Amino acid sequence: MKFNKETFVAGFALFSMFFGAGNLMLPPLLGLKAGDAWFLVTLGFVISAVLIPLLGIIAHARLQGTMLDFAKKVSPSFSLVYCVLVYMISIALPSPRTASVTHEMAIQPFFGTSALMTSSIYFAMVLLFVINRSKILGLLGKFLSPIIFVVVFSIICVGIFSAQTPIDPSVMQTPVIHGLLEGYQTFDAIGAVVVGGVIIISLRLKGKHDFKQNRRLIIKSGVVAGFGLLIIYSGMIYNGALLNTVFDQEITRTALLSEMSLKTLGQIGKILLSILVGLACFTTAVGIVTGTADFMKGIFGDSQKVYLTTAIVGCILGVLMGQFDVHYIINIAVPALMLIYPITIILILLNVLPDRYTSPLVFKVVVITTIIFSIPDFFGSIGFRELINPVLETLPLGQHSLAWLLPAFIALIIMNSLSLQPKNSDSQSV
Repeated sequence: MKFNKETFVAGFALFSMFFGAGNLMLPPLLGLKAGDAWFLVTLGFVISAVLIPLLGIIAHARLQGTMLDFAKKVSPSFSLVYCVLVYMISIALPSPRTASVTHEMAIQPFFGTSALMTSSIYFAMVLLFVINRSKILGLLGKFLSPIIFVVVFSIICVGIFSAQTPIDPSVMQTPVIHGLLEGYQTFDAIGAVVVGGVIIISLRLKGKHDFKQNRRLIIKSGVVAGFGLLIIYSGMIYNGALLNTVFDQEITRTALLSEMSLKTLGQIGKILLSILVGLACFTTAVGIVTGTADFMKGIFGDSQKVYLTTAIVGCILGVLMGQFDVHYIINIAVPALMLIYPITIILILLNVLPDRYTSPLVFKVVVITTIIFSIPDFFGSIGFRELINPVLETLPLGQHSLAWLLPAFIALIIMNSLSLQPKNSDSQSV
């Protein structure tokens, strides 16, 4: 697999759209709490925040359509509802969260300005990038992403080689599952189906219409982005584990990240972190708003007016929701993730599998099964845990918020077993 300059530009652009607020904040605290089980936690986190998103990009490379194609085998109506839900969640939660993180970590400590001023200026700049969407790949891939990677990689390296404290034993009973569920909060699987379409449209705007060449480029760029995420996630988790005897486990995500940068690089580390936070969050917001605007534009007959209107509405919503603090946005995201994330994971996996194993009937049964068995986890996340607990106790992995997992795969196996069975011939002689 050869990688040229174009591959790395597209790969870094993809990396930058994935690597946002949650991607930066979540791993250190996860490592801090994992202690000596940091590797197992990393394994779970990488599955949901690197492997699944990479498969999502591969699925986009195979389809090379819009996000509607991800669920079209279930039904056109279901696909439309699913896409609308994903885009609503994306512009209402992870996109505004990037402004909130930027304010708390990069603006307020230095300038003391209000959250309203920060988010207003922030999303005005996002809108400027989204309007100039034909230049997104070049701007993100050539300039912003390499800076992001170098800064965070510096913090990781200094942290690893300067730490001398012992690592305490882990208090987690199921570190792999804990890491897997924490990976939900990165929104990377959802990000894969959203920003993967941005890459495809950006390639077409540059005059690249060859299906096979685009497929190779998209897959290679996905590998570059995935490798970057793997290095950053594992490094940040390990750094957190190295500091688990230094900081209290009740420390907030943003506070730990600030202290980590201060401890590793000193005062210059705080400045570098501010730059990193601003860039990482900004590129993610650009990717989300662009993807949402692209989707709405496609629904309404490639109307540029709809594209611009959607971008403006998305940025206004970002300003409004960006007033809440990071911890609050993360908490209210949990119920939405419990419902939409399992469906997204299953759709990604089904679209990666060969067509002979994913007939429309298989899609329908597996997705419906996933939805049904995700409902108990959803109700448990909105405050009905005691009421729903007897149901979760009877379901495999129900106590770990993964009640949907085994039923979905059993449905996939059963449906393929039935469809691949040789048909009996009615050749009995009369």
